[in-house]
This record gives sequence, structure tokens and C-alpha cells, in this order.
Amino acid sequence: MRKIMAAMSGGVDSSVAALLVRRAGSQVAGATLRLWGGADGEGDASQACARLGLPFYGLDCREEFQREVVERFVQAYCQGETPTPCILCNRHIKFGWLLEKARELGFEGVATGHYARVEQDKGTGRWLLKTGLDAQKDQSYMLYSLTQRQLSRTLFPLGGLTKAQVRKLAEEAGLANAHKRDSQDICFVPDGDYAGFIERYTGRPALPGDIVGLSGETYGRHRGIIHYTIGQRKGLGLSFPQPMFVSRIDPQANTVELAPQEALFSQSVKAHSINLIACGALPGPVRVQAKLRYRHPPQPALAEQTGEDEITVTFDQPQRAPTPGQALVLYDGETVVGGGIIGR
Repeated sequence: MRKIMAAMSGGVDSSVAALLVRRAGSQVAGATLRLWGGADGEGDASQACARLGLPFYGLDCREEFQREVVERFVQAYCQGETPTPCILCNRHIKFGWLLEKARELGFEGVATGHYARVEQDKGTGRWLLKTGLDAQKDQSYMLYSLTQRQLSRTLFPLGGLTKAQVRKLAEEAGLANAHKRDSQDICFVPDGDYAGFIERYTGRPALPGDIVGLSGETYGRHRGIIHYTIGQRKGLGLSFPQPMFVSRIDPQANTVELAPQEALFSQSVKAHSINLIACGALPGPVRVQAKLRYRHPPQPALAEQTGEDEITVTFDQPQRAPTPGQALVLYDGETVVGGGIIGR
């Protein structure tokens, strides 16, 4: 019998994931990670484990979370990028630190409540990451950075289910969190005020600078680059005859550049810090569908590996506001080819 640790946030998805792994015949224990000032869902997760008859662990990884997620998030924002902390957390904490902790405790792998699928290619032996069958809940974009070793030890029991089916399973099992609302917030910035969090975290106020145009003309002053992201229109504090958007953030010059909507579109996008799942390296220019952000519909494109740690993607149609720090993820149908971080 396999021993699997279920990562449990206190929500319905991770609770049902634990339920399904147990029903599949594995020996299961639940674990909640204390990430930032504690673990808000630990009580609900512990209650779900009690209902399911599972052992429960409360694991403290606040030091690792601060170092690998919060510090990287703050540094990227201060460099004019817009990172996705959930991707950092998946890479370094949930499928990094937790997998190793589970192994130390005698478990063979980890199960989570992500809506995605893992399959092994019988021909190549590679582990493949595939989209969840519920397109509205698919989270494969957030998981593109997982390695072959991590995928080989990971279970995604919800990959073939819809959210409605998951809630029904929770109801039938008598789980108190069956209708608990999904959390949409970054756990360490629950109010969504990223700039305020960064100022409190660093102990330094954001440095004001110039708001400029495409030709270098000065329009006014900004409140600090951490208050802005590519494609932003609201909150600029300026008035123009036509809509203007943030088109570039220059941390060296401490400027925020504005441009009309049409200047935001790019046909070619480069990504670094790449992780390829479906293959060891791209064999040449390959047709893919590519996503520039989590809720971005996949777009047809040509991808080419233009360096050991660089991919260049040329879209069939120009795409709006590719944002440095966000992930560029490549798909071949339902299979995640790989991805990387959008550069400047």
C-alpha cells in the first residue's frame, strides 16, 4: 500500500483530493503548511482529516516560504516586474520543500487539490503535465515549473473532475467545507495592496519618479514603480485626450512609460528561466498554443529555443501587454510543453 501525504489548505478541493486518494487504496495523511504568520486553514483541514479518519500534520515552513516566495516576490516587484507568487510557491514549497518533508516522514508522494493531470509517456518514459478536464478550473499554467522528479511523485486526483462534482463528493462524505468559498487572494497580501505590503516589508517608502511618454516627454510624477504594472490604465492620476496605459517600467531610470493601447501589442515574446516538461529541449521551431497569463486563452504561436535558458515565441497575432515577471506557458493540445518567465 502506497503512503501519500495530502497537502490540505482547509478548502474543499484539497479535502476531496485526500478522500479520493484514500478511496484508491493508498494510506493517506493530511498536512497543512504554516506559510505566513500561521495557517489560516489548519482548523478546517484538521477537521476534514478527523472526518475522514486520517492522521494530520501541521508543518511549519514559514522560514522557507519567506525566503523562496516572499523575498523573490518583493525583489521582482522592485525591479518593475509582476511575478506570480503561486508559481513560486508551487515550485519551491508545495512540490519542493513539502515533497522532501513527506519523504523524510516515510511518504512516497504528495497529493494536492490542483485541477491538472499527470501521466507518464510509455514511449519516452517522461512524466507529462496535462490540463484539468474542467477548463474553467484548469491550473496547469501554475504548475509548468514542476520537474520530472516532482511530477513522478505527485498526484492530482481532481484532474478529471468539475468543481460541481468535487463539491458533491464533499457533501456525500459529510465534509463541513463542502461549500467553503474559494480563496482568490495571495495568502500574504490578503487585502490585495501589493505596494503597501512591499513598503511595510522593506521598511522603505516607494521612490517617486517621472511618468514619461514614448518620446521621453514628461507627463507627471508617479508614486513609485511598485504601484504600477504593464497594461494598467486606472490610478495614473493624469488626464489625456485618449486612453493611456503603462507600456514600460524602467527600474534603473525609475520611470513609468505611458502609451496608447496599440503600443501595448507584441508579436514576439522571450522567456528565460525555462522548464521543459514534454521534452528535454525544443527540437527546432514548433507549433504551440501559448498563454501569457493565467486567465489568458491559449493562442497559436511558433516557439523556438533561442538559448540554453531562453525561448522565443512568435504569436500568429500580436498579443496585448506581455508582462515581465509573468509566466509564458506552452501547450500542445492538453499537454504542457513547458514555459518560462517573460523578460523585458
